[in-house]
Amino acid sequence: MKVPLSWIKEYVDIDLPIEDLARRMTLAGLEVEEIRYVGYPLPEGDLRRETKITGFAWGPDKIVVGAILEVMPHPDADKLVLCKLDDGDQVHTVLTGAPNLYEFKGTGPLDSPLKVAYAREGATIINAYEPGDNPTTIKRKKIRGVESYSMACSERELGISDEHEGIILLDSDAPIGVPLADYMGDVVFDIAITPNIARNANVIGVAREVAAITGSALRFPDLEIPREGPSLERRVKIEITDPSLNPRFVFGLIENVKIQPSPYKVQLRLKLTGMRPIDALVDATNYAMLELGEPLHAFDYDVLLQRAKAAGADHPTIITRPAVPGEKLVTLDDIERTLDDFTVLVCDQSGPLALAGVMGGAESEVSGDTTNILLEGAAWNIINTRRTVISQNLTSEAAYRFSRGIHPELAPKGVLRGLKLMHEWAGGTIAGDLIDEYPLPPEDPIVEITPEDVRRWLGIELSVEEIIEILQLLEFKCETASHPPSAVIIRATTPDHRLDIGTGVIGKADLMEEIARVYGYDRIPETRMADDLPPQKGNFDLEMEDALRDLLVGLGLQEVITHRLTSPERETRRLSPDTPPEDALYFTLSNPITPERAVLRHSLLSSVLEIVERNARIRERIAIFEINPVFLASEDGDFPDEAKHLVIALTGPRALADWAGADTAPMDFFDLKGMIDSTLRGLHLEDIRYQAAGHPSFHPGKCARVLLGANQIGVMGELHPQVKENYDLPETPLLAADFDMTAIIDAVPKLFDVPSIPSQPPILEDIALIVDEAIPAAEVEALIRQTGGRTVTNVRLFDIYHGEQIGKGKKSLAYSLTYQNPERTLTDKDAAKLRNKIVKRLERELAAQLRG
Repeated sequence: MKVPLSWIKEYVDIDLPIEDLARRMTLAGLEVEEIRYVGYPLPEGDLRRETKITGFAWGPDKIVVGAILEVMPHPDADKLVLCKLDDGDQVHTVLTGAPNLYEFKGTGPLDSPLKVAYAREGATIINAYEPGDNPTTIKRKKIRGVESYSMACSERELGISDEHEGIILLDSDAPIGVPLADYMGDVVFDIAITPNIARNANVIGVAREVAAITGSALRFPDLEIPREGPSLERRVKIEITDPSLNPRFVFGLIENVKIQPSPYKVQLRLKLTGMRPIDALVDATNYAMLELGEPLHAFDYDVLLQRAKAAGADHPTIITRPAVPGEKLVTLDDIERTLDDFTVLVCDQSGPLALAGVMGGAESEVSGDTTNILLEGAAWNIINTRRTVISQNLTSEAAYRFSRGIHPELAPKGVLRGLKLMHEWAGGTIAGDLIDEYPLPPEDPIVEITPEDVRRWLGIELSVEEIIEILQLLEFKCETASHPPSAVIIRATTPDHRLDIGTGVIGKADLMEEIARVYGYDRIPETRMADDLPPQKGNFDLEMEDALRDLLVGLGLQEVITHRLTSPERETRRLSPDTPPEDALYFTLSNPITPERAVLRHSLLSSVLEIVERNARIRERIAIFEINPVFLASEDGDFPDEAKHLVIALTGPRALADWAGADTAPMDFFDLKGMIDSTLRGLHLEDIRYQAAGHPSFHPGKCARVLLGANQIGVMGELHPQVKENYDLPETPLLAADFDMTAIIDAVPKLFDVPSIPSQPPILEDIALIVDEAIPAAEVEALIRQTGGRTVTNVRLFDIYHGEQIGKGKKSLAYSLTYQNPERTLTDKDAAKLRNKIVKRLERELAAQLRG
């Protein structure tokens, strides 16, 4: 938000240097991102400042207020005029082509001189006809036979705005000969309004903060208005159908106004804040909003009266209600909008007039023929306003403020201020009263704190009086009460312009932030924690989750974190076409940022596949994992069960090409199985088995259930070809696994045996067995371990062979076995005996044959 310093100074006295003030505002939470000097000289010295500084200076003896006394035609150019101009020292003849002077050409001496920004010979201005802010110096030269050595300036030439279609016409009270910088120079603070200080998105809010941090008194705008017109009773009525959506609605009326430009100083302030001046009426609503923070909307009262009579009524009734599905409204930007059923409308007996809190309708807007203005100030539901803004893809200054929260108490103040400004700038008669419907006043929280709370929370010693003084600077009403045995409690009542103060411990934290801001974060000393630390308790589930991450990273996988929000259509892509639709309902957001992020996900695999799809375009090899929840319907209540899952995804070569040589063959099912084996065994899980299975996301025949004992803990496999078609993926296989984290962590033993380092040497032996193709290698390994007992300390499958030599439907499994007895050295006879025992059992139970 851009705020001119001159505007702030109307409501608080400031004697600090500009940059010191900006620094103190920043430390108090109003981060000043830029200081723009308009007309004033920029500060000299070290350029490495904390805040960006820009601007353009007007030489005090070169650029002054001038008065055009007469506009004469140029003897040799229709589009140029000659002006008699008084600069306070003498009268000059000034050449200009400003279109806004044509109407005065040849009319003789002006009854009221035109006050302008006059640049004398040698003045430095901005070249309006080049891009950028390139300065140029005015020099004497002849133009179409007339000598020119000075000029009347446009806003572009003075660095005010990009407007250079005409010269600046100042207000009639501008003093001739005074340096222009003294008359209208300014400094503009560009303040970052963060969500926690949205109440300060206005001049009074900024002035209140400045008054608090400097200790100065705060003044308020004059809200006294001449109530000369008749009452609004029986001239307009308000009906609020849902107070939770519209807690307050206020109307004021001003009649017989004149559409004309607002004073130039008002236009200048609006431009410096980034708003475009329109006319006195529209400018008054914008000016009041920027000053107090209450958005206003002006209706053409005569249009409302005509609509009411067309509906058979003698006066308009303004109704606030949700839209009927499919209802339409043409807004001020001339776009016809189809409305949602949650969108709140301002209507009359004939239909919609405005999108509540966002934008008015085109039919009842103020026009050049308007003479009677019905001025609205209201309070709207924050969440509902945000939903409307997102749904309609429509932003406005009003929506910016209402979507962040505006206290209903500001509504009548805004209307009174708007009426007063309209009366001053456009004349007219103000009705004798306001119409004010206030069905749902908010409760202003009362928060209790003590000096001990301040010491404990902030580490500073403040007395009761000092705490009260700080809070009163921010307009909190404070009273004290004794609390046995010796403490004094301060009860602080929240001021009626704030909605951001909570209750209970949250309210206490909010007040601590206010005290720290005003006291000064830079004044708070460094202190050691004085409270006793709570007893340290382990979180086994979290520790095992971290251990699992470490194991996966150690295997070369990279962790990702994906969106928890998705859409049912996005999740359907992970399933093969013949899969029946899911019965489980999704948890839907009431105000999603985008339709593609409207529900909480059911599948973590779907989220990870989207990451693979996005990264496969730029990376040859992908090996990633994610541990995060999915959100499923709960039988216990309205909130979902957050079941945590682990998903692994692999695609691409086993290793990237390297000058020293690398295995660049694509990763396959067994690469994924090996990683899963290593990970689960790293958690000391035993009895891990793999069983062929089917799954709608995985390739038939290349999918397996992962079992821990008799319980399934996950599923793994190669992505189904029809599922793969739903994603933009490379030709290489994509392997994935989806695990139930709760099942894994519940099975991890809290204690496990660590074998001692053996003192006896091992015997290493390889055997090759011919078995049926259908027999899993894991079943063979299990029988070897079971038969060998404790003496077989390691079994490793290192080769699988298929060929005519071993017969059709057969395979050869080659194992490396390690025999080791912890108590004695094994002999060759011991090894042969154990090997024969193993082979015989395999022959008996699996019809295995020892390959010679």
